[in-house]
Amino acid sequence: MKPNIFDISTKELSQDAFITWLLQWADSSNFTYDSNLKNCGADFVTELIRKEISDFNETITTVRAGRQWENIDVWAEVNNKYLIIIEDKTYTGQHSVQLARYKATAQKWCNEQTPKYQPPICIYLKTGNESQQSLNKVIYEGFKIYNRQEFISLLQKHDLENDIFNDFKSRLLRIEKINNEWETKLIKDWNGNDWQGFFQYLEKQIDLVRWDFVNNPNGGFWNAVLNWDYWDIYPVYLQTEQYKLCFKISTDPEEVEMPDDISRGEIRNKISDLILKCASSKGIETIRRPDRFGSGKYMTVAVVDSNNWLGDKEEIINKEKVAERLLNYKNFLLDTIKNGC
Repeated sequence: MKPNIFDISTKELSQDAFITWLLQWADSSNFTYDSNLKNCGADFVTELIRKEISDFNETITTVRAGRQWENIDVWAEVNNKYLIIIEDKTYTGQHSVQLARYKATAQKWCNEQTPKYQPPICIYLKTGNESQQSLNKVIYEGFKIYNRQEFISLLQKHDLENDIFNDFKSRLLRIEKINNEWETKLIKDWNGNDWQGFFQYLEKQIDLVRWDFVNNPNGGFWNAVLNWDYWDIYPVYLQTEQYKLCFKISTDPEEVEMPDDISRGEIRNKISDLILKCASSKGIETIRRPDRFGSGKYMTVAVVDSNNWLGDKEEIINKEKVAERLLNYKNFLLDTIKNGC
């Protein structure tokens, strides 16, 4: 494979540098150096501003851009009128209250300019994968999402003879390709990228609560939570743990106040018996008792083996059929905890 600087330097700081570089090219003074790159930079700025101002159609004339202002990854002043701030993420997500703090900092700066700038354009630029549940929190903080697919679309519109530009575009295209290989790979060969791509498909089909990686002493696993509902006072939910589909109950003290007269094990056994009884009465033979019961905060009370929901591991996934099966299991659980058998 042709050496690619962004395959060698994979950190977010390298991506920050490319984004800043492309924003700086948008300044009209760069037309004499490379008109095509200048036009791409201007298109990039326009797309970012349109995330907040949908009818924006001004000509991009002046752009100043830099990195790490007040801990903000990337910033750009445009046409002496607009401030863009970018929180740039590859595979990590936001943490603490950083986004609210960055937006407040940008708003204060805009208000202090003479004349005042427009309200800041706050962008969460994501080239890796992140669940929609996590992205919804970003949107709640007042940031607009600019994702990998949008970035690729922008870069593909411009055919440039520039190694930096083409290396970055090539890497994004390769990430996107890897993210979609789950549709054509044998299920037994899936890795973390495949589970992420699969979960992104599912959240558009059956409205997942969340998906992420669960780290544990056994090496961890990719999981997706399909619902979060209550049986009595206890959260009961359906969760994929890679190849296994699990019916689970939470007795986490942060989510439920356990009565003094009953143990976790007793609660676990009661909901397990209910689910298995209802499955039997409805002729659902694919739901079975776990090989062993746990006694922690989150306990598996029933399971469905991978061949009964995901398909034969020696085959390629039938994604529509899998989504249908998961929705059926989810509806069964909701009906069971609401109405019993």
